Amino acid sequence: MQQHPVVSREEWIEARTRFLAKEKEFTRLRDELSEERRALPWVRVDKKYAFEGPAGRETLADLFGGRHQLIVYHFMFDPSWEAGCKSCSFWADNYNGIIAHLNQRDVTHVAVSRAPLAKLEAFRQRMGWTFKWVSSHESDFNFDYQVSFRPEDLAKGEVVYNYAKRKSSMTELPGLSVFYKDDAGQIFHTYSCYARGLDLLNSAYNHLDLVPKGRDEADLPFSMSWVRLHDLYDR
Repeated sequence: MQQHPVVSREEWIEARTRFLAKEKEFTRLRDELSEERRALPWVRVDKKYAFEGPAGRETLADLFGGRHQLIVYHFMFDPSWEAGCKSCSFWADNYNGIIAHLNQRDVTHVAVSRAPLAKLEAFRQRMGWTFKWVSSHESDFNFDYQVSFRPEDLAKGEVVYNYAKRKSSMTELPGLSVFYKDDAGQIFHTYSCYARGLDLLNSAYNHLDLVPKGRDEADLPFSMSWVRLHDLYDR
């Protein structure tokens, strides 16, 4: 950082303007990518899933809350854990303020984890979150959407995650799935993303990408080793 080029204001404007052309092209390409994403084929969801939430037992159809579109964040929280994943918590810190805006665009947002509801509620209160969070503890939901893995899966040495086989010893991995419910009540799976595909959902990371040091993770043991639950940074 000490040897970074320093130029006149005029030279800076010239360089910034050149780079702006690349940013605009990226924006156009991102818009095209988003259109292609929305044009992907859908899969009808015929399997019955049940979840436990603060209001009691709910089906997948119930989670839509009367809307047509549903975003599910697969939050890593194994039933044996006493706290949720710190990385998923980093993402979840972005959710409270956007729910009302999503609702206005016919979208419901929920988090789903395998931990029992009592653990989810206790952790949610600790973190100060108000978004809806339900348990799929007695459901195949997270397994079917390839974010949770049974012991027999892990024993094989490979699991399917992000549409490819990979080595993993983790019982839980992060992801997001999108569903659509038509006026007849039919539910369709329209999209899922995993791993770096989740980056755009994290406002903090997008802000860090703007500053001179960026995410500043290159010299860390692993990319997110610096992340803590937000109530632990001062300890």
